[in-house]
Amino acid sequence: MAERYDTILRGATVVNHDGEGQRDIAISGGKIAGLGNLSRAEGAETIDCRGLHILPGVIDTQVHFREPGGEHKEDLESGSLAAVMGGVTAVFEMPNTDPQTTSAAALQDKLTRARGRMHCDHAFFIGGTRDNVDDLAELETLPGAAGVKVFMGSSTGSLLVDDDDGVGAILSRIRRRASFHSEDEARLRARLDYRQEGRPETHPVWRDEIAALKCTERLVTLARRTGRRIHVLHISTGEEMAFLAGHKDVASVEVTPHHLTLSADDYQRLGTRLQMNPPVREARHRAALWAAVADGTADILGSDHAPHTLEEKAAPYPASPSGMAGVQTLVPVMLDHVNAGRMSLQRFVDMTSHGPARLFQIAAKGRIAVGYDADLTVIDLKRRETIRDEWIVSKCGWTPYAGLEVAGWPVGTVIRGKRIMWQGELVSHAQGQPVRFLETLSPGG
Repeated sequence: MAERYDTILRGATVVNHDGEGQRDIAISGGKIAGLGNLSRAEGAETIDCRGLHILPGVIDTQVHFREPGGEHKEDLESGSLAAVMGGVTAVFEMPNTDPQTTSAAALQDKLTRARGRMHCDHAFFIGGTRDNVDDLAELETLPGAAGVKVFMGSSTGSLLVDDDDGVGAILSRIRRRASFHSEDEARLRARLDYRQEGRPETHPVWRDEIAALKCTERLVTLARRTGRRIHVLHISTGEEMAFLAGHKDVASVEVTPHHLTLSADDYQRLGTRLQMNPPVREARHRAALWAAVADGTADILGSDHAPHTLEEKAAPYPASPSGMAGVQTLVPVMLDHVNAGRMSLQRFVDMTSHGPARLFQIAAKGRIAVGYDADLTVIDLKRRETIRDEWIVSKCGWTPYAGLEVAGWPVGTVIRGKRIMWQGELVSHAQGQPVRFLETLSPGG
């Protein structure tokens, strides 16, 4: 009697832990139940995937969905819709909302808001502050917590912890890998006069590479002093990459599509739409980031999706806010780099699936393997599309990549065995669930 499954995806080129090859994938109960030649098996649903590639579900470990407090430009529902429309199956959301995610009650509020509204699976970072430092050991273990995030620069209020004693106190009290925005706040304050009214191209002059490197050097020293693991977000400079290459035992490294794709030359074209923290810099830094992708210094990709409305972005620099949408464009922009030969498809998978699962100890995600969640990103590597603002479903409604023709496109998002997006259409209602972590699994799973 033929084996029977809930769903069989047939004939795709599957990219997983043992390379690329044509395989069928069987799904039962939301888990991957079979992998290989399943021509004799039967499925309640069979999906023809010939000509397509199937990747482990893409995990974006840095997004800002603005809820609560900034729902006019994004919320958990719209941000997660952007994720699944772009082939992303899970996201980690940041704590700089209003109120900030710095307590058990604030975390639970986000989890409650997410239930029945978020289209993808999700976890939320706890903001590390001077005020909650004694509670972090407990907070980082709560269900739905992605870990602790610390802003050493570019933040306000209690989320800004810019002194070594404050950061050291946070690190000494936690056990999981902590994530950091690394820019030296004292140098940023000292260089405020480098900003020029109406000239966003001075943004990387103000927030220079020394501000980034100085803070990252301090951070690694503190990690060694406390014996803790750190994750340095959105690295933007060649100097930092050269330094971090010698400290991979304690520090993991994130890079972003915008730092790998755009450069300071684009300020003339995009103006404040290019304004990010840390900044998009000169092309030499972009080249150094690509070298770090090639040699393995860079561990993972994160979008740093941080939308603002066009009206907000239209304020004259420096009154304009930093940030741009990115979760929906992460997959197509990076697939274009794959097709251009800048990275292999397997390296892309390592940086968006295997890597996040490995660094953050995600339970049952990040691989196409029997027993894992059936989270899949289905792509057409040969499909050419032009990214347009009209395609963006984020509330902000724009992207810095508008007009960019790319080769490679997400055509399906499968989460725990359910097709959520297929061929550009949302085909299932919101049913995202909290991501589980090996370091915080409760008794009984």
